[in-house]
Amino acid sequence: MTSPPSDARPPYDRGPGGGPEDPHTLLDRARRLSAAGGHPAAGGAWERAATALRRVGGGITPGDHADALDATALDCRGGARPAAETLFSRAADLHERSGLLGKALISRARALATGPEPGATACAGLAELCERAAALHAAGRATVAQTATVLLLRSRARADLLDTAPDPAAEAAALREELVRLVAFAAPYRADPAVLGSLADCRALLGRVSAPEDPGAALAHLRAALADHAAAGRAWPPTETELLLAGVLRATGARAEAAAVLRAAVGSGEGNALLRATEGARLRLALARTLEGGEGLGPFGGHARSDGPGSPGDEEVVALLTEAVRLSDGSGEDPLLGVLARLRLGSALAALGRWQEAATVLEEVLAGPARRGDEAARLRARAWLAFCALRRGEPERAARQYALAAAEARLRADLHHGAALSHRAAHALGAAGAPEKAARAYERAADLWRSARDHGAAARSLRARARHVRTAWGAARAEVVLEEALREAQRGLRGTPEPTERDRLRAELVLIREELTDLLSPGAIDPAAAGPGPCPGPWSPPDPYEMSGHYQVNVYGDVCGGRPSAATAPRTRMQGCV
Repeated sequence: MTSPPSDARPPYDRGPGGGPEDPHTLLDRARRLSAAGGHPAAGGAWERAATALRRVGGGITPGDHADALDATALDCRGGARPAAETLFSRAADLHERSGLLGKALISRARALATGPEPGATACAGLAELCERAAALHAAGRATVAQTATVLLLRSRARADLLDTAPDPAAEAAALREELVRLVAFAAPYRADPAVLGSLADCRALLGRVSAPEDPGAALAHLRAALADHAAAGRAWPPTETELLLAGVLRATGARAEAAAVLRAAVGSGEGNALLRATEGARLRLALARTLEGGEGLGPFGGHARSDGPGSPGDEEVVALLTEAVRLSDGSGEDPLLGVLARLRLGSALAALGRWQEAATVLEEVLAGPARRGDEAARLRARAWLAFCALRRGEPERAARQYALAAAEARLRADLHHGAALSHRAAHALGAAGAPEKAARAYERAADLWRSARDHGAAARSLRARARHVRTAWGAARAEVVLEEALREAQRGLRGTPEPTERDRLRAELVLIREELTDLLSPGAIDPAAAGPGPCPGPWSPPDPYEMSGHYQVNVYGDVCGGRPSAATAPRTRMQGCV
């Protein structure tokens, strides 16, 4: 299929009695699927048609070959994605040879969108192609659907760059206006299924860009996108739009409706051969997250689930995540998705108290090859493994995993998580009966909290250190540590903190003074003094697919405004058929 076409070889002429594998029949089917505008089965259909034609000595025209290359490039996922740019460029050349200038512009725009050039450079090239598309349309040499597709590709590239703009909100507003104009341009021609498909993609992008500032408008756009997708007769599921819709619903508190959207998507996809395994895994991850209440049990402790452990909802979450692992492994498209699915499954099993099962799944996250982009997942897996080890009564193992996780966090210059994990490692060492090691670990945690400018957390780590110092080296040295903790908390109060932080610092001062008063009294370590300690949040460190910007979406299709960022997370751009 990818070999250069030979104009000297005539197209195969179907004889009588042609069956399902008849080359001409296969060629007709491939053309129909390409005409549908991004049909996921088009690439395979062209491959079968080309193979059948070669078998009988026939060939395909340059125009057909261009469509085949386009379909193959659209099908490039995962590790094959870098090949898409070359395939699109070759398709553009062949479209031009065939006089199909509108199609050629689409292929060139796709090549720019999937190529290695920086985003701003690609946007500049796409802007030039948009001008050419408008001129061709005015001259009657490009259809409305072709013109809209080129314009939409540029809008998508702009959307991917919103968070890098000098004024992201202003740029987002300008992009929304551009998309509204694109809808107005295409809407009068919605009787054409190709145009209607472009309208669906345009409204989905409008929903994505609108969600951070106006969730209500985003919901309207996304519902319209789903309706247009169905009206266009597209046989493949609109997974990205369904994920976005569910994410906005969840962000606005409509969790039941979000779950209903995802259940319907999962159910309708089970019998749809066009639903990719990767997309099925993502839908199940999103549904599991919705059923969990968005947070769940964190590796630092604290149960955020509303239905309690052991409920039918918990078992459904485990079943969904188990299936997500199976699907992601079977697809082979996105290894990081399999890492994420295992991480989520391990945490769900831990939430049910199934510590050994959870540890087995989490060990698989660490057993796989370390890849760029999965650092946050490996860090979190270690934190969860430590949590499970503590619950199983293995504090030494927990301390090792917490220490390894803290070291990884420090390599990422992640001071807050490094400090929290160091504090947890110290707690585990204390539980293991190693007060000297615990005291040193608490000192490291306090130093990290100071570097992160969290004086209250530093004071708490020092207070916990004092308990272990007293056990290991006596009351006099413990008093020195407590006085240091007192100064640390007072330093934080002088920094005019927020009201909630001020209350936390004052409470810490009370506890430190009580410790100083009671220093010479015998007794076991107070859990309140030497407990797990502060942490950035129950779902921290961030999920590996967390996006770095307000206007981006992660693997679930969530809108990430206001959520913690992961600076090294790989970008998961919206993918569609344009």
